[in-house]
Amino acid sequence: MGFNEEVLRLAGKIPKGKVTTYKEIAKKLKTKAYRAVGNALNANKQPVIIPCHRVVKSDGSLGGYCGVMNSKKKKFLLEKEGIKVKGNKIADFSKKRFRFKK
Repeated sequence: MGFNEEVLRLAGKIPKGKVTTYKEIAKKLKTKAYRAVGNALNANKQPVIIPCHRVVKSDGSLGGYCGVMNSKKKKFLLEKEGIKVKGNKIADFSKKRFRFKK
């Protein structure tokens, strides 16, 4: 399985109502290629099935969303799952943050 597929596989494990970070996914893959994680998520051909909207920046800000989609759609999807967004950041980020098991 290639890097992009691994990123998407991990994104698929993020539970509804939780978010994780590009960095967290990179750490799980034993790399510091955070931007490459973002690029893999940007190439996601099934953005609702593989929930790349649940991946945010390390400071809790939204970041981008799947090429043709935009951050307004990302915010909409997160709020639909019960995640509050204030401004451009996840409210109660530490409580909503999902970390992969080692």
